[in-house]
Amino acid sequence: MNDRMTTPWGEYELARFPEDPRDRLRAWDAADTYLLRHLAESGTPLTGSVVVLGDRWGALTTALSARRPTLITDSHLAWESTRANLARAGAEESAVRLLTTQDPPPERIDVLLVRVPKSLALLEDQLHRLAPAVHEDTVVIGTGMVKEIHTSTLHLFERILGPTRTSLAEKKARLIFCTPLQGIARKANPWPYRYELPDDVGPVSGRTVVNHAGVFCADRLDVGTRFFLGHLPRSRGAERVVDLGCGNGVLGTAVALANPEAEVLFADESYQAVASAEATYRANAGGKAEFRVADGLEGVPSGTVDLVLNNPPFHSHQAMTDTTAWRMFADARRALRPGGELWVIGNRHLGYHLKLRRLFGNSELVAGDAKFVILRAVKKDAGQ
Repeated sequence: MNDRMTTPWGEYELARFPEDPRDRLRAWDAADTYLLRHLAESGTPLTGSVVVLGDRWGALTTALSARRPTLITDSHLAWESTRANLARAGAEESAVRLLTTQDPPPERIDVLLVRVPKSLALLEDQLHRLAPAVHEDTVVIGTGMVKEIHTSTLHLFERILGPTRTSLAEKKARLIFCTPLQGIARKANPWPYRYELPDDVGPVSGRTVVNHAGVFCADRLDVGTRFFLGHLPRSRGAERVVDLGCGNGVLGTAVALANPEAEVLFADESYQAVASAEATYRANAGGKAEFRVADGLEGVPSGTVDLVLNNPPFHSHQAMTDTTAWRMFADARRALRPGGELWVIGNRHLGYHLKLRRLFGNSELVAGDAKFVILRAVKKDAGQ
């Protein structure tokens, strides 16, 4: 959905990535416009090193592109969206410096603008990483919808950077104002987090999992993955296997341990997730593996994959949507060779079997319980 965001510096036509004319979700919200309006009305000096953390679809970065900000993001899709929105605004891509959440942060930050993420853990990790670059005169302002900002959010800013207060709410959005203190006593960054898997989950039983902040179920094995581990397909020989939307990489690592000849590709649009998957794999397995931050299976040649494992997300920030799952299934079908299989786990109520039948012409129930189903779809021929 294309839309125009009005700011004190003009209007900007913005879209999410990838663009889908059926997607009615905007690329900006009231939290973005509230922050931009405050910056202009308060006369906040946007000079020196300006850092935008967690911009979701590039709205803040695009509006501030003349200030040559640094964007720090965990999301490949957010960066692609920002690139496209900068182009629409007539700004050079070089106007923005891109850093991922895994990159070393800037050495000095004079203005830090934080779009509060859904994950409190990711916010904690990033504030710890950025704290050494913040000084007493740094302007620190966060923004988010009221439902995204909790007492725990404010405590994180206060504990890691300094005294924190909030604004009044406007259009269900709120700002966070933090005054950095030098020499503040803060605990060490607890991320990444490591834990051992239980003893009843197949090849990865008792193995160590490494989770960077923001990755789903960071401190324990989630029940869906546990169920999937109990029903994984058997991989044989030098198969090419994809853990699509890999998260911490437990599924792909289990395949690699069960079949050391397999070549496993771990793919996710989250830099934190792919870093977690690589750390988990390196701690437990050897063999051939590839780790790719990408939009689905972009760059994977068609008809080259034997097996795809997928536990698709059904939320995009605060919105529930099946768009991501649909795109993952279609991407898997393209990448699979004839006879190749897509195995999917999902909540029973999501009705993934209907989508698989539309795409593959078939869908088989492998296993199910009161909450989850595991489905198998086979690519029948090269013409699919």
